[in-house]
Amino acid sequence: MRLIHVLPALSEEASGPTYCVLRLCESLLAEQQQVTLAALDWAPLSTSPSFLKTFPLGVGPGRLGRSPSMYRWLSECCKAGEVEVLHNHGMWQMNSIYPAWAARQGDVQLVYSPHGALSEWAMQHGSMAKKVFWPMLQRRALLRATCFHATAESEYDEIRRLGFHQPVAIIPHGIDLPTLPDRLPGNERTLLYLGRIHPKKGLDILLPAWGAVQNRFPDWRLVVAGNDDGYHGTSGYLDEIKTRARQLDLKRIEFPGPLYGEAKLQGYRNADLFVLPTYSENFGMTVAESLSMGTPAVVSKGAPWSGLEREDAGWWIEIGLDPLIACLNDAMSRSATELATMGTRGHSWMQREFSWEEMGARMAVTYRWLRDRTLPVPACVRLE
Repeated sequence: MRLIHVLPALSEEASGPTYCVLRLCESLLAEQQQVTLAALDWAPLSTSPSFLKTFPLGVGPGRLGRSPSMYRWLSECCKAGEVEVLHNHGMWQMNSIYPAWAARQGDVQLVYSPHGALSEWAMQHGSMAKKVFWPMLQRRALLRATCFHATAESEYDEIRRLGFHQPVAIIPHGIDLPTLPDRLPGNERTLLYLGRIHPKKGLDILLPAWGAVQNRFPDWRLVVAGNDDGYHGTSGYLDEIKTRARQLDLKRIEFPGPLYGEAKLQGYRNADLFVLPTYSENFGMTVAESLSMGTPAVVSKGAPWSGLEREDAGWWIEIGLDPLIACLNDAMSRSATELATMGTRGHSWMQREFSWEEMGARMAVTYRWLRDRTLPVPACVRLE
């Protein structure tokens, strides 16, 4: 099939949406699909995939994502019958509206992946422009979708809560599985947060929780890795977090900045425990990355990781300070051997259920069904 995926922009570090969408496109290529990834030319990449087509930003604020040339190209592809499925990733910018406008000009199936943008937290936070953008543009575009793609049951619930009745394909992100590393014994143990430094991640909960447990566990340190820069980030929040850490007189806390590539993998390898006390997450790729490296995780119920308890690979806790303090007291009391065993179970779980090959196959089946409704409804698709 002829597929076009639309993404606001790619980032050099290839994490988050960049990693997920790139790997989905690659897995679809392995399924013998014809794939083009359309993105705004926000920042040059040192290397670009052969299937990437970039477009310049137009006049106006950069965060609006306006690109007349992207819209013209999408429209021309739809009119000429050069695309069968348009799959948009993300929201709140004009590049997420163009696919809905363009799809009207041809026999094209339109798929939207919100990537967490429809959660209650996301809908209530952010710029005031959302209050105008939603009724005037974003909601109207989503109403034209043929199908939604949700990465978890919780995101499916969010789509239905907002009144959208189209089919929803529930297909999680995949994860690349590295060889499980040997863990070297050491005197210092590490609790790791790794990800965007953003208000929704729950760092305002993590810092006082660390303050409550730090004296009980003098052999542990807290590493908060990441930065708050990006085309849609909240630059300056990292400074706010560092100031808060000083106010709380936190000890053995480190802010190494962003970790990419091998340095990121090494960060997971060096950690005894990963923590994500998020308020809202459609998937939580860092949780999958942590487990793939054999590091157990403490994750709030703002992220869809109930399987941590089923697989005995970590903890899935209520959002808030008291639940996190209680959980850290439990988890950090465990021996290094016990935590490593939990991490091994997490690695096996990722290997069994989260391969990119499987996710690409599920998405390809969904696309084929959208084009031919005489085919059986795929197991991953919800109609109700």
